[in-house]
Amino acid sequence: MASFTQRMLGAAKLDVPTFEEVEADTGATAQALGVVVIVAIASGIGALAVGGIGLLIMTVLISILGWAVWAGLVWLIGTKLLPEAQTSSDWGEIARTTGFAQSPGVLLVLTAIPSLGGLIGLVVSIWMLVAMIVGVRQALDYTQTWRAVVVVLIGFVVNIVLHVLLGLGLAS
Repeated sequence: MASFTQRMLGAAKLDVPTFEEVEADTGATAQALGVVVIVAIASGIGALAVGGIGLLIMTVLISILGWAVWAGLVWLIGTKLLPEAQTSSDWGEIARTTGFAQSPGVLLVLTAIPSLGGLIGLVVSIWMLVAMIVGVRQALDYTQTWRAVVVVLIGFVVNIVLHVLLGLGLAS
C-alpha cells in the first residue's frame, strides 16, 4: 500500500492504479479529506492577499462541504442517470477518488505570485478536472471516458454554484 504522499503524487500523475487503490481502501476516506483540506489551505493561502484569514477559513469550510456534495452528485449521476452495465459504486469510493483527484491543487498556493497567479490557477484547475475524470471513471467502473467527463462536468457546474452561493452567504 502506498503512503499518503505517494497516493497524492500518483493521483496528480493521473495514475490509474493509484485511483483503483484509494477506491478500494475504505480506510482512505480520511486521507481523501486530508487532501481536500491541504488543497483548500493552499488555495486559501494563494488568496490571502485578497481576503485575509477570513477567506482562508471560508475556503477550507466550503471546500470540505463542496467535496462531500460533489461526491454525492457524482455518485447519483454516475450510478443512477449514466451507469454502464458494470457500474457499481458507493459514496465512499467516489469521495476517495475525487478527494485524491484534488492533489494537483496543492500548487494553488502559487496563485499568490503576481502576474502569474491567474495562469497557474487556470492550469491547476484544468489538471484537477482531468484527475477528477480519471478518478470518477475508475470509481464508477466506466469503460467509456465520455461518461466520466459528462458526470464530472455536471457535478462541476453544480459545485461552482454551491461555492458561489455559500461564499455569498458567508460573506454577508
